[in-house]
Amino acid sequence: MNAVLQCLCSLTPLVQYFLSGKWNTALHQEIGEPATAFGCLVSDMWLGEFDFVSPEAFHSVFGKRHPAFSSKTQHDAQEFLICVLDDLHEAFKQPSQERRSSAAGASTRNSSGTSIVAHLFEGQLSYAIRCLTCKALSDKPESFTVLSLPIPSTRVCSLQDCLECFFQPDTLTRNNQIYCHWCGSNQDATVTASITKAPQIIIFHLKRFAWQDKNRRKLSTTVCYPFSDLDLSPYISTSCNNNTEYSLCAVVNHAGDLDYGHYTAFCKHSITQHWYSFDDAQVTKIPDSAVQADTAYLLFYISQGY
Repeated sequence: MNAVLQCLCSLTPLVQYFLSGKWNTALHQEIGEPATAFGCLVSDMWLGEFDFVSPEAFHSVFGKRHPAFSSKTQHDAQEFLICVLDDLHEAFKQPSQERRSSAAGASTRNSSGTSIVAHLFEGQLSYAIRCLTCKALSDKPESFTVLSLPIPSTRVCSLQDCLECFFQPDTLTRNNQIYCHWCGSNQDATVTASITKAPQIIIFHLKRFAWQDKNRRKLSTTVCYPFSDLDLSPYISTSCNNNTEYSLCAVVNHAGDLDYGHYTAFCKHSITQHWYSFDDAQVTKIPDSAVQADTAYLLFYISQGY
């Protein structure tokens, strides 16, 4: 929990929103207790007089809404992150005419509407589905807030390799066939994904926990990721006018195995541009070289056009 909250509280656009007080006017009071606790946490971290702040108040409120996270045992950081973003979105959501659905590999919010979360974190994927029998082409739009990327190697690979693996065309056959309305039956098809809306802040989840021979294991693969100039243009639709280059601003690390582990965070200070390691109450300034770690689990990138 601490590592995810530390990363969220280091994201300049989100911090500015809460410190400006705008969240008070957008808040839905009846479901806004977790968002209020988060806002107080942001304020304490950036405007408070203490060297470190305990998120105990937020944990208490959040645990009441999500009992699965009420205990202090280890939980998956990605699942916790999605729940926090969902809660913040619901607390500030304004009506929208758009309808959203969930994609494989893309973690989404539960319902439509616009909010600070949708504004900063929500992207859009389009799946181009071509029937291999009649060649008919259809598009399936999907929203996402977190992209879960497969790790294609057991030793060393790059974030670009993970992206290539996620966006490579796939062929659906046998039990995975699609129903073709033109053919009137299930047919083999190809599916190609592309980004039609790139978010201001894009979060990558490296899928380190995988199944092998009916056993779940953790991949300790070193994934090399760029600190700046991450270019997403190869995966972005030509219809998308968003900036396509991103800079790394925060990392959630997971050390340990499936049965026991510990989360830490690396965050870049928006003013000094220095990197810091956060391990609960221990804060350490670190060199850029230390940010590249084989324990990286969640990567937060911010648009260089921001």
